[in-house]
Formats: sequence, C-alpha cells, structure tokens
Amino acid sequence: MTTAIVIPRALPSLPEGWAAEKDFKPAGKLSAATQRAIEPVGPHFLAHARRARHKRTFSEDDRIQAQERAKNVEEEEDGDISEPEDPMMLQREAKDWKVRRHSMLTDCCFQSQDHYQVLGISKYRYKATEDQIKKAHRKKVLKHHPDKKAAAGRTDDDNFFKCIQKATEVLLDPVKRRQFDSIDEKAEVEPPTKKELAAKGGKNFYKLWGNVFRAESRFSKTHPVPQFGDEKSTKEEVDAFYNFWYNFDSWRSFEYLDEDVPDDNENRDQKRHMERKNANARKKKKAEDNARLRKILDDCSATDERIKKFRQEANAAKNKKRLDKEAAEKKALEEARAKKEAEEKAAKDAEEKAKLDREANKKAKEAAKTAVKKNKRVLKGSVKDANYFASGDASAATIDAVLNDVELVQSKVDPDEIAALAGKLNGLKVADEIKGVWSEEVKRLVAAGKLKDGEAKTLSA
Repeated sequence: MTTAIVIPRALPSLPEGWAAEKDFKPAGKLSAATQRAIEPVGPHFLAHARRARHKRTFSEDDRIQAQERAKNVEEEEDGDISEPEDPMMLQREAKDWKVRRHSMLTDCCFQSQDHYQVLGISKYRYKATEDQIKKAHRKKVLKHHPDKKAAAGRTDDDNFFKCIQKATEVLLDPVKRRQFDSIDEKAEVEPPTKKELAAKGGKNFYKLWGNVFRAESRFSKTHPVPQFGDEKSTKEEVDAFYNFWYNFDSWRSFEYLDEDVPDDNENRDQKRHMERKNANARKKKKAEDNARLRKILDDCSATDERIKKFRQEANAAKNKKRLDKEAAEKKALEEARAKKEAEEKAAKDAEEKAKLDREANKKAKEAAKTAVKKNKRVLKGSVKDANYFASGDASAATIDAVLNDVELVQSKVDPDEIAALAGKLNGLKVADEIKGVWSEEVKRLVAAGKLKDGEAKTLSA
C-alpha cells in the first residue's frame, strides 16, 4: 500500500500594513436564495423509469435494450434493399454479365446484367454512393454466398454470386462505373407523350420535361446545368436553357459496348481491327445519341408555351413600334403640309403686297442665291479635292461624316461668311492647306459660340 505524506506549506504573509477594512474591495453580493421545482430528466432517469415500470433488473433491462437495438439496426439495413429479387435474374449465367451482340445480321444488342439490379439498388442507379454499394454488396453476399448455401443444405450453383462480385467490381471502379452509366438506359426518362402532356390541362408540361432533362444532365461535362424552369421563367432563363442544351457537351463514350479485344500479341492485326471497329462503333453511337437529344429538344421547344408567348410579345412590340412610327410619320407629314400651306398663303399675301418690291429685288436675290450655291459647291468641292481627308480610298462612312460636318458649318454662317470661306478655299489643292482653312473656321465658330467644342471634328486639325 502507498503511504500518504503530508507536506506542511505555510500561507504567504500579507503585505505590511494590509487591513481588511481599507484594502478589501467586494466585487458583488450574493443574491437571495430562490426555491425552484426540479423535474427529473435525462437518459438515466428514463432508464430508471423504464425498469420501474416493467419491474426489470439492471441486467435484464440491458439485455432487452441490446436486443431491440440489434433488431432496429437489422431492419434499417434491410430497408436499403427494398426491391424483390427477380427469379430470372437469379438464374442468369455469370459469363453473360456484359452487353453482347447476338446477331451479326441485325446488329442488335442486349444487356444481360444490370449491375444496380443485381445489388438491389435500382432505385438509386447513378446516384448510388460508394457506401450504399458496399452495404448492398455485403447484404447480397451474406445471402448468396456458396458457403452459406451449403450450410443450409442447398446445392445451387454460384453463378449469381459471381454476378454479385462482377457488379461490385464494376460499380466500385470509377472508370468502369462511368462506362456502365454511359449506356444505362434504365436511368433515362422517356419524353412525355401527347396524352401525358394533355393530362390535367397541360399542367404537367414543366414537371414531365423537367424530369427528362434532369436525367440527361447526368452526362454533362459542365455544371451547374440550367434548370427547365416553369411558366414564370424569364426569356433570358429560357434562352439560356435551350442554348445550353443545343450546345450540350456530353461525356458519354460508349466504351462499355465495345467488343472484347484479343490479348494475343501474335494476332496484332486482328487486335487493331477490333480497336478500329470499336472506335467507329462508339463514334456512330455518339452521333446517334446527339441526334436523339436534338430531337428531344426540338419536340420540347415546339410545344413550349413560353417560347410562343415570347414570340407573341416580340411581334406585338414590333407591330407597336411600326404603328407608332407610321403614326409619327403621318403626323409629321400633316404638320409639314399644314406648314407648307400656311407658308404658301403667307408668301402669296406677301407677294401681293410687295409685288413691286419683289420684282425690283428679284435679280439681286437671284444673284445672291446663285452666289451662295456656287460658294457651297466650292466648300464641298474643297473636301472632295482633299479626298475627304483620308489617306487612302475614302469609305462611304468617311465621306458622309465629312459632308455632314460641312453642311453643319454652312448652317452656322451667313452668306457673307460662306463667301469669305469660299474665297480662302478657292484654288487650294493640297489637303493639308484645305484642312487648315477648315480648322481655322471651326475654331472661329466655336469661339463665337456658334459651334460647340467637339462638333465638326472631321474638319478640325
């Protein structure tokens, strides 16, 4: 036995001059006592209540609780495999685990083993996790292992046990499982028929087609995949959905359907022939799958009411814009006609009033008008002589821009200023000199406030 040793330890002495009255500072007070009712809770109280209710001893209660927990675990594990075993599946040949071609004339194929069905997880298929696969494999092995059958006095062959092993091998290998999922037609959702779409007044349209595209989205290289949406989807969302699927990038490769390539090194020619044959077959199946998906999209978009609605809205907006434009043109034409009639009437009245003055000034006005036209031709001719200030052949856009700026400047000056500008430009042939005259004129008009800074920029230096 150990012996306790008492070591005396003196408390440290208080500082010199310390006194409780002056140096002790209480931090707070204790609250008054309160009586409260305490309710018994917790696993230990429940265990005590259970033992008292059923009049059990500690060991008896522990044994019964252990049995119930084991039963619950067993029922929970059995619940993961809810589908019954097909008797035909139990009789399959282990060697026919893969898809094989059974007719060289019709080139037809059949799938002899559904790995998910063999393990009893058909309801999960490509969504099954690795833990679910391992758990299903363990349950199937416990049920169909040859040693267990022999212990039970059964003399069945072990073909189905080999099928279980092959299914587990394929589904636990990421590459092999991806190849199998690539051709797993049982995971596909068939497009809805017209009868199904018409049911419930067509309210199932988005649900049925949404299920189809959710199933197809498992092959997408790009994630996230746009959702099909519903009647409340915007035009941008619908366009994004169809653009994504019409340019769908699928990882399906169909290697699982390849015919076996011989491993004999002495028969290399046959091996290469089979590899080329498999590659061509995969390419063909890929094209067929793309055509299948394109047909699904065409059928879906042809009956999609959202697309019809968006088209109708676009047409309505287009028609409204056209009608508004026609109304504006009609109004402008009527205003122009009224204005013209008013001007003609005013001109006629003025002409009658000042007929003599008009005749006297007619020649002067004609001369001035002729001079203005001539000067304007000089202005336009100057930019033409300067090749519209382009280094090579002037484009139509460049010509229009320069002529528009020339007309802008003409509209800001009076005939005398036009005449002065034409006098400066007359006789010039060098593009830089012509550009310099125009630049000075633009600067003058900007300084005078007739042009804004930045206008007529093609004529500025």
